[in-house]
Amino acid sequence: MTTIKISGMRCQHCVKATRQALEALAGVSNVSIDLDKGEASFEGEVPLETVKEAIVKIGFAVVD
Repeated sequence: MTTIKISGMRCQHCVKATRQALEALAGVSNVSIDLDKGEASFEGEVPLETVKEAIVKIGFAVVD
């Protein structure tokens, strides 16, 4: 399981948008979003850069 920190998520709409963006990536499964921690966890063999691009595209930032 891979976990990334995301800044900018504020509500359940943000959680839903993030989940949908990650689930739309080929090879990503078991997406879990923790709004309180500002984290997204997922399984899959996807380049981290691809994941970051999907998050940025919907208006959030990945914290390294």
